[in-house]
Amino acid sequence: MKALLYYGNKDIRLEEIEKPKPKSNEVLVKVKYTSLCATDIEEWQYGPLWIQTTTSNPLSGKKAPLVMGHEISGVVDSVGDINYQNLIGTRVVINNVLTCGKCYWCQSGHHAVCPSMAVAGLSADGGLQEYMVWPIKNIIPVPDSISDEEISLLEPATIAVHAVRKSGIKPGDIAVVVGCGTVGLLTLQTLMAAGAIVIAVDIKQKKLNLAKKFGATNIFKVEKNISSLYKQILSITNNIGPDYVFETAGAEESPELSVNIARRGGTIILVGIYSQKPMFDFNQIVSLEKKVIGSVAAENNDMKHAVNLVSKGTIKLKPLITETIKLSNVIEDGFKKMLDGDKEIFRIIVKPD
Repeated sequence: MKALLYYGNKDIRLEEIEKPKPKSNEVLVKVKYTSLCATDIEEWQYGPLWIQTTTSNPLSGKKAPLVMGHEISGVVDSVGDINYQNLIGTRVVINNVLTCGKCYWCQSGHHAVCPSMAVAGLSADGGLQEYMVWPIKNIIPVPDSISDEEISLLEPATIAVHAVRKSGIKPGDIAVVVGCGTVGLLTLQTLMAAGAIVIAVDIKQKKLNLAKKFGATNIFKVEKNISSLYKQILSITNNIGPDYVFETAGAEESPELSVNIARRGGTIILVGIYSQKPMFDFNQIVSLEKKVIGSVAAENNDMKHAVNLVSKGTIKLKPLITETIKLSNVIEDGFKKMLDGDKEIFRIIVKPD
């Protein structure tokens, strides 16, 4: 069967590999769609950032070369334990984070920072293949109200859910989302579901227009005159500033922008993954008592919450699907296409041939 394997920096290869077989605690999933994320592109161009190349992950036993793709949907094809035959034919989303459940962080509820954590497509074989095996406890059935094409986008929706939950935001609080890519627009929708008033900031008008359709009260395009942006946001927040700023762009300059936008005593949640080291003035944090929170991956129940929000129509995924391509063309039509700095792409979803 076909699979896209990561070997190292700028070295990904579409190859034929053997179809995997599930162990007793696993299911074999026939992959329906896997969506491409900027993290995949950054790993290819600037990595290895997350993928282990010298030592194997303690949970998955994997290191490069491994199958890429961490936003995955499929149908249970077979099971390793006869007691779970009822799962065969079930449409599922892959809960892509595996944790040990035993360490200090897992025991205290901070699964996203488990030192042994394995993530499909980054430290375990992922979904850019025709079939994959995954632990039974880490697959989540998906209701009929969510289409096959949308299911893989439940993973980035889970990233948004985790960030919003981690922030502690309350109904009526004012939040700014900096960066209106896929995760940013999903964060915006999750914030609205939490009762927040949401302002969107981005460098591209097309993304801002979609943010407005999703319910942002105000949208602002970042121009060269950054001070103008600060004044505009102050003017619509009673000269106080927003309570929360969610940085989802992952650009080098966006954390500093986010810190400066937040009000005195406000909170900045860094959700983006950075291929370059951002810089900002720490005196803005210390002297104005701002709080900075990092948010990565998800906790155990975040994906179930995301499935619930999407199934009710509270979060909309379909507008974020830009294109569907075949696995056999994933490098040319997917990875290389996403390198274009002027691209107007949210998510490209990949379907096995």
